[in-house]
Amino acid sequence: MERVVRAPTSPQREVTRARVVLAAAAGESNRQIAARLGMSELAVGRWRTKFAHEGVAGLADRPRSGRPRTIDDQTVQRVLAKTLEPPPAGESHWSVRRLAQETGLAPATVHRIWRAHRLQPHRTRTFKYSRDPELEAKVIDIVGLYLNPPQGALVLCVDEKTQIQALDRTQPILPLRPGLPEGRTHDYRRHGTTSLYAALEIATGQVLTDCQPRHRAEEFLRFLRRVVRAYPHGELHLVLDNSSTHTTPEVKQWLARHRRVHFHFTPKGASWMNLVESWFSILTRRSVRRGSYHSVTDLIHAIEHFVATYNQHAQPFIWTKTATHILAKAKPTTTSETEH
Repeated sequence: MERVVRAPTSPQREVTRARVVLAAAAGESNRQIAARLGMSELAVGRWRTKFAHEGVAGLADRPRSGRPRTIDDQTVQRVLAKTLEPPPAGESHWSVRRLAQETGLAPATVHRIWRAHRLQPHRTRTFKYSRDPELEAKVIDIVGLYLNPPQGALVLCVDEKTQIQALDRTQPILPLRPGLPEGRTHDYRRHGTTSLYAALEIATGQVLTDCQPRHRAEEFLRFLRRVVRAYPHGELHLVLDNSSTHTTPEVKQWLARHRRVHFHFTPKGASWMNLVESWFSILTRRSVRRGSYHSVTDLIHAIEHFVATYNQHAQPFIWTKTATHILAKAKPTTTSETEH
């Protein structure tokens, strides 16, 4: 009882009942307890009696029956079955009101059934099964680099975020104020684009970047040279996607001359395995998306400033999924599912 009274998370009703029992154990009368706790003598006597007969369990609330169900299981199953069927011609998905009209139920009833069974017809998600014939080997290779990199080698995730637009709002942005979010116009002016090349160092989370006006093998080679200069010692293992600029004859010739640099390609359709994509998402959310830039130069300066600040507090991305786990989800389980 003393633990219940002292615990900050105990419900108030349980604390009051525990105080009744403790006061009774200390020799106080029902009238004294009722006056001190602001209860009726009848309530004090009732809780003392329950504790005497049932112990601690007697102080708990009895289960209540609640309001009887008005919708039977057959109706619920009918709504669920109808939800899983295609909607009427010309409609892409069921809405609460449309299904209520179809089943003759109230929209609130349909909504409760959907919520209870976690059905959300208004939502959708994308997926893609990789058709790469080397899927298994590439997944094992990339995951091995993340979870157990070669001794003395440096693993870098390299990619480019192309066509980043320098958008300038047509009117000044209104600052955040109490009760009001930041305000901005819906329209904007375009002042050009830039392509951002980035190399994410797995061990530290540090990012090396370079903005280029175009996205070609020439710019990719220029960035590779910068990467080699930035990391002059040891083997470099670069995780890349299957962009055509990564496999041109010029790039292959450069790679043949730099034997300490090794390319590791993610499976086709699985560029999400390149961890620099996660960093691109951070850059977009925290800087680029809500910025307003008068020129491409302003955009580049903003990106460079963000990168410099980010690197001061960078932390590595921790990869946790094993190759077995990824492969179990990356391929269709049966031929019929694939065809469907």
